[in-house]
Amino acid sequence: MTAAENVCYTLINVPMDSEPPSEISLKNDLGNCDMSAFLTSFLPPLEKGDVKMKTEALKKVIIMILNGEKLPGLLMTIIRFVLPLQDHTIKKLLLVFWEIVPKTTPDGRLLQEMILVCDAYRKDLQHPNEFIRGSTLRFLCKLKEAELLEPLMPAIRACLEHRHSYVRRNAVLAIYTIYRNFEHLIPDAPELIHDFLVNEKDASCKRNAFMMLIHADQDRALDYLSTCIDQVQTFGDILQLVIVELIYKVCHANPSERARFIRCIYNLLQSSSPAVKYEAAGTLVTLSSAPTAIKAAAQCYIDLIIKESDNNVKLIVLDRLIELKEHPSHERVLQDLVMDILRVLSTPDLEVRKKTLQLALDLVSSRNVEELVIVLKKEVIKTNNVTEHEDTDKYRQLLVRTLHSCSVRFPDMAGNVIPVLMEFLSDNNEAAAADVLEFVREAIQRFDNLRPLIVEKMLEVFHAIKSVKIYRGALWILGEYCSTKEDIQSVMTEVRRSLGEIPIVESEIKKEAGELKPEEEVSVGPAQKLVTEMGTYATQSALSSSRPAKKEEDRPPLRGFLLDGDFFVAASLATTLTKIALRYVSLVQEKKKQNSFNAEAMLLMATILHLGKSSLPKKPITDDDVDRISLCLKVLSECSPLMNDIFNKECRQSLSHMLSAKLEEEKLSQKKESEKRNVTVQPDDPISFMQLTAKNEMSSKEDQFQLSLLAAMGNTQRKEAADPLASKLNKVVTQLTGFSDPVYAEAYVHVNQYDIVLDVLVVNQTSDTLQNCTLELATLGDLKLVEKPSPLTLAPHDFANIKANVKVASTENGIIFGNVVYDVSGAASDRNCVVLSDIHIDIMDYIQPASCTDAEFRQMWAEFEWENKVTVNTNIIDLNEYLQHILKSTNMKCLTPEKALSGYCGFMAANLYARSIFGEDALANVSIEKPIHLGPEAPVTGHIRIRAKSQGMALSLGDKINLSQKKTSL
Repeated sequence: MTAAENVCYTLINVPMDSEPPSEISLKNDLGNCDMSAFLTSFLPPLEKGDVKMKTEALKKVIIMILNGEKLPGLLMTIIRFVLPLQDHTIKKLLLVFWEIVPKTTPDGRLLQEMILVCDAYRKDLQHPNEFIRGSTLRFLCKLKEAELLEPLMPAIRACLEHRHSYVRRNAVLAIYTIYRNFEHLIPDAPELIHDFLVNEKDASCKRNAFMMLIHADQDRALDYLSTCIDQVQTFGDILQLVIVELIYKVCHANPSERARFIRCIYNLLQSSSPAVKYEAAGTLVTLSSAPTAIKAAAQCYIDLIIKESDNNVKLIVLDRLIELKEHPSHERVLQDLVMDILRVLSTPDLEVRKKTLQLALDLVSSRNVEELVIVLKKEVIKTNNVTEHEDTDKYRQLLVRTLHSCSVRFPDMAGNVIPVLMEFLSDNNEAAAADVLEFVREAIQRFDNLRPLIVEKMLEVFHAIKSVKIYRGALWILGEYCSTKEDIQSVMTEVRRSLGEIPIVESEIKKEAGELKPEEEVSVGPAQKLVTEMGTYATQSALSSSRPAKKEEDRPPLRGFLLDGDFFVAASLATTLTKIALRYVSLVQEKKKQNSFNAEAMLLMATILHLGKSSLPKKPITDDDVDRISLCLKVLSECSPLMNDIFNKECRQSLSHMLSAKLEEEKLSQKKESEKRNVTVQPDDPISFMQLTAKNEMSSKEDQFQLSLLAAMGNTQRKEAADPLASKLNKVVTQLTGFSDPVYAEAYVHVNQYDIVLDVLVVNQTSDTLQNCTLELATLGDLKLVEKPSPLTLAPHDFANIKANVKVASTENGIIFGNVVYDVSGAASDRNCVVLSDIHIDIMDYIQPASCTDAEFRQMWAEFEWENKVTVNTNIIDLNEYLQHILKSTNMKCLTPEKALSGYCGFMAANLYARSIFGEDALANVSIEKPIHLGPEAPVTGHIRIRAKSQGMALSLGDKINLSQKKTSL
């Protein structure tokens, strides 16, 4: 039976603050009275009470039966005093009661009283109220006793002709379930429903009838579809969905039918229902790999993303587009739709935009890169004028990175992109400006023809840069790539402009002393009272409140950074000045001009050193910065060829090596991705022809509808768990009780994405019958038990399987504990209890390797407040081996490039990153060394620092590393 055929069952809601009644609590409440005395307490309200009292009593009875109580003495009371009532609430509760109450004797025969119940429901099936008829028919879907259903068959058939659609559609469901479970009761059901379907007008009734024919008699369903295939577009969406499902199943079971139905699927792509369009597009892709079919399906997906307002829907449909792209033959078709895909960028959600940009970048080719860049440039310009949305800055970063990748892959585009992006170097958002700067640095190194343009634009925006970090990067680029005399002079002019009046110390002291020119003075005069011509008083005061702020604003940027105590930018400036001065000396032959330029550069450095040693800055200059500036002064004073080579050649070579290593790494990852996507066929592999494939082989293929339904229900099956027996054999059995306990219990722990399924085997090891044997579970950590397992009765030496679901809310170690309680049949003692061993839930089931950029890693490292420092305590003696062991144990990914870890120097530092299925990030920094002084066999020492947003994640990951540090020898 497929998941689609399962009948929906009623859920009973019990308030969370009220404990469900159990035998122990009832005994305590009732003063240890026997159960018969307790039952008599129900009789007065059920027999003589009003409707409200009977309703409450019936609710309590239902909850008690659900908790394992038998209550046989109440059956006749309910039949006599409650069943004849016409109140709708009572009738609804009775449907639940008859569903759960035991209907057979211990030897399996139907209870005599159920004949009366059957008669009552025959009358309800003929009731004038359509609600009572319909709800009774739904109840009959859940009955598993053929003796009860047989007398009701004429009444059920009659309901197919009722005037109200609610009754007719539930009658179809009832006939379907009865036909499936007890075919002998209604052998002509398919023919009956086919005739009903032909004459029916209501969409919901037609849908149910068609669904039954699909599963009960597919040929009749196809016959009906063939008669109305041209009218499919006019049907309701619920019927269209079922038609799509039928076509999918028929065409996969019998490929020769594709030509008959594929036009129908094409037509359903134009349906007004988004659900129908989505399913039709998915079915079309599985039925045909023709470019026209793929293009139609992709276009349908894009329209859905744009028109649907729900971001979850957008993300799901985007995933389907990404799946299409993974197929090599479909990728070229999607490349023609890149511009349509970019329409999705109008969505304000950042996650949708991120996936869209990544998809567009994967599909970009030389044919469409120019159009892509034009659209992205427009998007970047739009973000400059929009500040109200909190994700605007992050979106701008995404756009910059996408343009960066496009320019690296297609160098011809870089010239169009760079002028637009360089405007954002002066952006208030440092992260976006840093991405632009990184792009500019790579472009100026790789594309020689663009260097004059980049230097020119950099000089234009240099004075407007607001972030000290960006300022440092811009200084480095200007110092490294200004190669003409005019550019070098321009850089010096910009630096002087940005530094302000020098010497800095003297000018700042003059400002504080007030020895400034009249236009620069900022006077704060006291308020004066004046007498006007009219003889009245007027108050005059200087508008001084805004002037101090004006003074701060007028301070040149570099001067402001230095007075704030950030002298690292001064060290960067000294290096830049040294580079351009040495280059100027090689370009200009006149000795006087050489000395003049050098002297100016040295004066700037000296005045910064003087400022750093004074008390004017908020923080004094550090020794490192003093050493760097002093070194630059010494280099300029000597001008040796060796220093000239180091400053003007070695620095650029270092950048070149870094960029080439980065490019090589990107190519390697792209090669791995393409290898994954390319379907490799071995020389001796058999060729499968769809037309020659046997039907039974076809049916073994995965049913996409069934898989999607299972995924929606949370029953996602992993590929390795296709064979249930094999999956169980691969898992370790968790023993919960001892072999000598009266009840032996063991469990398989199945970890799905967001829930844990415990499959517990319970064995009665005694010679007694155990009644109300209940598995009672509780959880520790961020786990929640979904429902209480139902009580069982175990015969002597009998066994049973109990399943329990536990929901997982976050990534941290959890513990499931509990006990098995039971009554011994015929014994007068209290309930017996066997305590279970704890089940520890491993955090590794929820952590997956992930990747991020160095900048993102550093940002998260600074933001995350929970840190766990783990001391390395291992028997592994090799650094690389220890790192690989940690990666394998924690499911984390090493972000440090392979080249940086290669070689041997006695110590190692690496950054690790992972993300949980709940979206939580986990960072780790491994800092280890090999203590050579202790000999070659000495184990690795050091620390691992873990950072996470939540305390549970940091602690759980630390515990995992502690437990798995030592390598176990097999």
